[in-house]
Amino acid sequence: MIRVNLWSIRVAIAIPSIAICLFLIQLTAGIGFSRLLTTYALTTNSIPAADEAVRLSPSDPDAHRARATVLNRLGMHGEAAKSLEIATRLRSRDDLLWLELGNTREELGDTQGALAALDQAVRWAPFYAHTHWQRGNLLLRMGRTAEAFTELRQAAAVNRGYQPNLIDLAWSISRENLQTAEQLSGIKDDKDRLALMRFLAKKGKGREVIDQMRLLSAPLSKNDHDELVRLLFAAKDFTNAYELWVPAMYTQRTAAVFNRGFEDSTILNEPGFGGWVRSPAQNKVKLAIDVNEKLDGAKSLQISFDGSLDPGVPLLSQTVLVEPAKTYPLSFGVKTKDLMTGAPLTITVNDALTNELLGKSENLPSGTTSWTKLQFDFTTLATSQAAVIRLQRSNCDSSPCPIFGTMWLDEVSIGPWIEETATKTHKQHKS
Repeated sequence: MIRVNLWSIRVAIAIPSIAICLFLIQLTAGIGFSRLLTTYALTTNSIPAADEAVRLSPSDPDAHRARATVLNRLGMHGEAAKSLEIATRLRSRDDLLWLELGNTREELGDTQGALAALDQAVRWAPFYAHTHWQRGNLLLRMGRTAEAFTELRQAAAVNRGYQPNLIDLAWSISRENLQTAEQLSGIKDDKDRLALMRFLAKKGKGREVIDQMRLLSAPLSKNDHDELVRLLFAAKDFTNAYELWVPAMYTQRTAAVFNRGFEDSTILNEPGFGGWVRSPAQNKVKLAIDVNEKLDGAKSLQISFDGSLDPGVPLLSQTVLVEPAKTYPLSFGVKTKDLMTGAPLTITVNDALTNELLGKSENLPSGTTSWTKLQFDFTTLATSQAAVIRLQRSNCDSSPCPIFGTMWLDEVSIGPWIEETATKTHKQHKS
């Protein structure tokens, strides 16, 4: 009797357990299939698949979120907002869901509803930058500028990666008024000011960069200083880039070739002031400092050609500061040995801003020659700040266009500008 009762009890316990297991298996299978449908819906923008995923897992906020994503992609923002509202009820502390709901409501023109959603995003993620950044941008679009920049500054304080965008927004809202932009950005220390200086340098505002330097509590590091020079140079504010770059002991501000006799063996890898730059596209040509062959001084540059030199692409270049509407003589020495080329080598001078040709040498000698001193004049434009001296080949009439042999270059020098009518001389060079 006792055994029968024990057996009955075991059976009574086992049956519900089996039922629960079967239910869990079915539920798990349903959830798994729902997630599979969710993936398919997001891949194909299928509303039926998204609807079925929600039907199978009505308590899964990710299923509702995926359905909203599909609907938003298809421009059905009203239905998307309803799905996101369900998702936020199911997982109310998810800041990303609130952000998506805010963005969707804004698409519907409901800015107040959008702001309410972003308030919730900030509430549940108060120490993260992205919630403040999104809320600040919405407030800015709503015309609530003061509140907007309070949020934007808080985002940038948490994550400095937002600071360049903050400064950009402040610059635009202030209509490029530096004082107002500085106030809106909340510039309060040297790190903030350096970020502002980088922004101004990218805009080519060299005078403002130099003024901001005077407000720093400590001198710039060499890396930061050099970066600002590069940014101004890239923005083509050559005059201020040069003023920021030039060594303190070097007082000359007129046209001058640095390392004119190649006494310094340094060849630069990127454009800038202070020396010769080798074009990355011409890295097959061998360059070497030669202490045996020289026109003057102790060294010269030896250039060895082994068949390859792209015509029209400079091998060497140097950017020099010039005065507008002036004519300058440029002289240099050249020597060759067994130099054979399908297109002659030349030295050209172009305006650094417009790339307009300002002057050009005669064709450099080929074959084997002793040191030869050559000179030509170039005339700057009325808007010129800097000019680029280039060693390159003329265009070839045939392809391939080989070049073999050796050339030496030395004493590349710019003399004082010549007092004459710049316009007339410039026309002569162009002709």
